[in-house]
Amino acid sequence: MDKQLATSLFESLASGIRLDVFRLLVKHAPAGLVAGEIAALLALPPTNLSFHLKAMTHAGLLNVTQEGRYQRYRANLPVMQALIDYLTAECCSGHAEHCFDAKPGKTCCDTN
Repeated sequence: MDKQLATSLFESLASGIRLDVFRLLVKHAPAGLVAGEIAALLALPPTNLSFHLKAMTHAGLLNVTQEGRYQRYRANLPVMQALIDYLTAECCSGHAEHCFDAKPGKTCCDTN
């Protein structure tokens, strides 16, 4: 990941609503949620949510799949992990293993 992509991802998350949506979808990984479920769980108007989902999908933070007349949104966990890895790459002069129990390249849903 480069600085420009990391900056774009942070800009995409620089909203309380978007951060709530992303964290909710991480919580519901890997299955994800349809837009109506997200709106209900976060008590958001559908039009407001749609705007945020579109921006986050465009940035690459979310993946979306069509399921009949619904769209299922999932957190893009590899992108999330790449952003975390980018942030921690220089920890302790490039030795993140000395700073905390980091496992670069793994996502929270990896079973290996």
